[in-house]
Amino acid sequence: IRKEMKNTTLVLFENVQFIYELRLAQLELKSFNIEFELSPRFREFIVINEPQSWETLRKRLAYFKLVNGFHSDYFFIIQKNRTKSINQYLTHWIYPYKGKFHPQMIRALLNIIGLKSGDTVLDPFIGSGTTALEAQLLGINCIGIDISPLCVLQSKVKTESIYAFKEIVNMKAEILKHTKINLFNDKIIDSVIDEIEDEKVKNFFLMAKLVAISDNARRRKDITKSFARNLELMIASVKDYIEIVEQLNLKLGKVDIREGDARALDLGNESVDGIITSPPYSIALDYVQNDAHALKFLGFEPRELREKFIGVRGKNREKIELYNEDMKMSLREMYRVLKPGKYAVLIIGNAKYQGKEIKTVEFITENAEEIGFELVENIDKIIFGLYNVMQKENILIFKKRNG
Repeated sequence: IRKEMKNTTLVLFENVQFIYELRLAQLELKSFNIEFELSPRFREFIVINEPQSWETLRKRLAYFKLVNGFHSDYFFIIQKNRTKSINQYLTHWIYPYKGKFHPQMIRALLNIIGLKSGDTVLDPFIGSGTTALEAQLLGINCIGIDISPLCVLQSKVKTESIYAFKEIVNMKAEILKHTKINLFNDKIIDSVIDEIEDEKVKNFFLMAKLVAISDNARRRKDITKSFARNLELMIASVKDYIEIVEQLNLKLGKVDIREGDARALDLGNESVDGIITSPPYSIALDYVQNDAHALKFLGFEPRELREKFIGVRGKNREKIELYNEDMKMSLREMYRVLKPGKYAVLIIGNAKYQGKEIKTVEFITENAEEIGFELVENIDKIIFGLYNVMQKENILIFKKRNG
């Protein structure tokens, strides 16, 4: 049987190594009504039934390197990587934001919850913009909302710069002309950026400056050299994005990034086809303090922003209570804007606060079910990068019941 079907196999990427990734790969195939057997090596999926379209699988799947003997689109997309990290291809790498999604996982989840080209996904905590960029690549429209002006800026830059590439390249020489003096002492460059009329172009250079400021604040790197180097890398990454769109003939989804509050979404009832998000780990991660240098540069006072952010207000027990109330409001809003029969994915973990574990996963699950969601999947996921705070998070897939 295996000889006869040697080309009707799906081969996983080499970097797929965790149980949760294998589970997501299986759910991806199920979402396309694929019947399969797993090979003894756990690297190949043998397809039993004839798919409706091999081409669709090749263009959409996230965890598979080879589809019916041909490389998947995702294989070609991840080659466009200017970083040392395997999951920071295209513009994903821009700005060092803590708690980033793994893009491959988001691509898979967009498939798993059945979103197709032209559908709309909502991420009410858009963060670094991973959901928006992966939806865009799949032709899925995305509404990304965040209370943080820094998150809104970086999400816009990652998804909108391709539409102003020529203007960005033309502006580069003018900008670099003013970087011979240390940027902290040179206000001329700031005024040059301020005077750029095209918002997409202005945002791009503003982001390049913020990346340099971050490099200086976190790693003590020379800000002028960092700015010039990162500007070149950012331009190269946007060029990579344009090239991969042309190479794979991608029809990009529309992206709408807004500053807003997840507790009071400015969206109509039953207006989105799916939700993928990660509520803030603010109890464990102080997003305001972590990005204070960038927020100040953007003209915001961190102390004032603290009152708007979920999870950073209050102290001791009050902090937990305020976080829980905010999350209840956010869940109710997600339920309201989601169409019946559609799915909401929340990636969340239990954090430690003052030495005690906060049962966030249980709280979210219980409250989501009280609102009317049905939990259909709860997948344990190993988390890296937050070693002292969290070791694991959960991928919770909820369905909004019909009627």
